[in-house]
Amino acid sequence: MAVFVRILSFLKPHRGILAAAVVATALFAVLDAAVFVLLIPFIETLFVGGGAPPVGDDTAMARLLEATVYRWVDPAGDPLVATGRIIVLILLAFLAKNAFQFARIYLLARAEQGVNRDLRDTVYDHLVGLDLAFFARVRAGQIVSRLTTEIEQLRMLVTAELSRLLSAVFEFAVALAAMLLISWKLTLAAFVVIPLAMAVWGPLVAVLRRRDRRVLHLGGEVNAHVSETVSGIRLVKSASAEPRERARFRGLTGEYFEQVMRAERARALALPMTEMLAAAGTAVLLWYGARVVVTGELSGAQFVGFLALSLKLYSPVKNVAKFPATAQPGLVAAERVFEFLDTPVEVADAPDARPLERFGDGIAFERVSFAYRDGEPALHDISFGVPKGSLLALVGPSGSGKSTLVDLLVRFFDVSSGRITIDGVDIRNTRVRDLRALMGIVSQETVLFHDTVRANIAYGRADATDAEVEAAARAAHAHEFVQKLPHGYDTVVGERGVELSGGQRQRVAIARALLRDPPILVLDEATSSLDSESERVIQDAIEKLLEGRTVFVIAHRLSTVQRADEILVMDEGRIVERGTHASLVARGGTYRRLYDLQFGEAVPAGVL
Repeated sequence: MAVFVRILSFLKPHRGILAAAVVATALFAVLDAAVFVLLIPFIETLFVGGGAPPVGDDTAMARLLEATVYRWVDPAGDPLVATGRIIVLILLAFLAKNAFQFARIYLLARAEQGVNRDLRDTVYDHLVGLDLAFFARVRAGQIVSRLTTEIEQLRMLVTAELSRLLSAVFEFAVALAAMLLISWKLTLAAFVVIPLAMAVWGPLVAVLRRRDRRVLHLGGEVNAHVSETVSGIRLVKSASAEPRERARFRGLTGEYFEQVMRAERARALALPMTEMLAAAGTAVLLWYGARVVVTGELSGAQFVGFLALSLKLYSPVKNVAKFPATAQPGLVAAERVFEFLDTPVEVADAPDARPLERFGDGIAFERVSFAYRDGEPALHDISFGVPKGSLLALVGPSGSGKSTLVDLLVRFFDVSSGRITIDGVDIRNTRVRDLRALMGIVSQETVLFHDTVRANIAYGRADATDAEVEAAARAAHAHEFVQKLPHGYDTVVGERGVELSGGQRQRVAIARALLRDPPILVLDEATSSLDSESERVIQDAIEKLLEGRTVFVIAHRLSTVQRADEILVMDEGRIVERGTHASLVARGGTYRRLYDLQFGEAVPAGVL
């Protein structure tokens, strides 16, 4: 119920449209029942002498018809004229009913798409604000699944299923009122089987809830597998692993198929069971109604009208009875979506966060420790300072904590203990947006979006002019190759920049950093994956990028860090050596060993 109440909160922005839809639904239900009620005067006019209501027929429905329909129909006149007028009334009722049906469908569709948009916007807004730890533990396919498939399921519950339930309630209420006007005794007889119909789905709800959650999880796994395969397609093909991936995918889709069929098998019990209950209810009415008509308590025409209304009654009862089960996919999807929405943003502005408009003096790490998971520290008691305008290099084997250290500086994560300061201020006491505005990052795995070259260079500087974009590209030695592209700066680079070479992608990334003009720069293996010719071009671009900035360089290639003002050698999350290139080589420790391995005659593969 708590989940359901929370779901309803998404309807609040659309309450005006929904109110109009409710009115249209109510009027549709009234006119829909009116069509069946009009069968009573039609039958009486056609088959009862003179078209007048039977003598002694003193039901509430008879009095209502006498005060309305019979005043206009003139039952004492020609039966053909009278029945013709009733037919006109039936047609008018159908016309008005369908007009309200159109209004209801349109208004609900408008609310439905509005809810769909709001749900996706709300979830996406929260997702992009979550820290990197969330994205490290949740597969990308699961995230995509919840933003697409599961929000669609939730949208169906919020609109389609709820509108069906609302229509059922109105149709039930109107049909019940009309049946009571005809005969309260027959109405009681009709309700003999309705409690049974309402109880049919009770035992199935828990089963469906469990099975639908499994179905949605497996749907996310299918999406995750497709995402992983597409992003790693080069590896798949180079390893001739297509048969393996096909087998894995078929295993997932096969399990997904089995789980879907288990859920649908339980759900499929609804129709035959409720239909049988409806048939049982109709049999009771026929048996009891025949006796009521024979004894003269009710006219034959009114019994026919009652029977038609009772059949109309079972449809909404069936929809209401099925609702707990048909709502299960949406409720389960809602729980999974709300799991994302309830994930706390661990890296966020403190209530008293201060603006950070400039970088004046330097950066300091003060006894910083960090663990991704409890009991597994990635950094131990790290302390060092970086004066403004200096270049700090971080070297060491893979997994030594180099990237983790700069991730803490950018506040992709927060320290477990200790603190990081800029100009003496703990970065946790500054606004995240201001902090990251001071940073520029150029990494080994360049991220480009499926957009134009211009948009990728200007990413983070939406106000940049074309001239500024071109100037940054020239400084990064990117302008020459960009001009040769089919549409120049307006060329779409493809997903992840697949239309460009590795060196070209890196130059676009450097142009992006130059355009942002950050005072603090992080180079994370920026040239390690390039060939020698591309590296020479990009090193010249990087030299321009380094001018006048405070720089953190992470590199396995020691040739790129020899000019650093200070080098930190890291191993297993600790600083094991520090100094300049010359002093560290002279010391003959870990750095010297790494240096000799790189520049010696034989370099063991995979050591650095």
